[in-house]
Amino acid sequence: MRARYPDIEGHVERDGVNVGYEVFGEGEPTVLLLPTWTIIHSRFWKMQVPYLSRHYRVVTYDGPGNGRSDRVRDPERYSADSYALDAEAVMQACGVQEAIVVGLSLGAAYGVRLATLRPHLVTGLVMIGASIPLTLSSPEREATFERFLEPPGDSPQGWQKYNLAYWHSNYHDFVEFFFTQCFSEPHSTKPIEDSVGWATETGPGILEAEALNSPPSEPWDEIVSRLSCPTLVIHGTKDRISPHARGERAAELSRGELLAMEGSGHIPNVRDPVKVNRALRDFVERVAS
Repeated sequence: MRARYPDIEGHVERDGVNVGYEVFGEGEPTVLLLPTWTIIHSRFWKMQVPYLSRHYRVVTYDGPGNGRSDRVRDPERYSADSYALDAEAVMQACGVQEAIVVGLSLGAAYGVRLATLRPHLVTGLVMIGASIPLTLSSPEREATFERFLEPPGDSPQGWQKYNLAYWHSNYHDFVEFFFTQCFSEPHSTKPIEDSVGWATETGPGILEAEALNSPPSEPWDEIVSRLSCPTLVIHGTKDRISPHARGERAAELSRGELLAMEGSGHIPNVRDPVKVNRALRDFVERVAS
């Protein structure tokens, strides 16, 4: 049972890949809710869609690899630039000339690329828990990234499970660990269970393809600093996935507003949806006025 069902459902083909989208509501302006890391599909916006679609047209879509979209094993299909072009294709299919764009975690990077590659499409950008490497992560995570392609060793613990071989041999255990880190707040059992369930629809092969894509050819800080649209950065102070310092840096580089979510983890739009929804609506109203 969903709190709000789409008014329009469809697919758009780009570069041989079908991308599934949904449209809710009819108001203006349009709010485009981007996909995040392909470990989960667009249902993670379920706390935003019913509220925002009372006031605006809301478009969501699943990135390649999960949900209603084709499963793809080409790493370059998961680059930030490719996600930006998918977003453009979805907007065209939905008849959207411009939108206020919202991205969570890696979705923030996709939004930045859309806004810099196709600035005429983006009237405002919201970055939630931005997983953009503007600062280093924790030492443990940085070490894990360096050993991602190496054997995980015996009985990996913590972030040692962020490892390609471990994904293929113990995917469910990695997924459970990862989402306990995403939802670091107390009483997060339901969102963790939801996310683990959604992650089983993706699988390690898809995550492997995405992990091996190429980064942009220029530094992310230079890309973010080129943003010309209004920006809002929402970031939890207890984010274990992307440090709060990254949100601060994203706001600084983009000359935007920072909303620090005190005590929140990586996905505050799920754990504190009322505050996030109100912040989104206030931003939309400011940008659209």
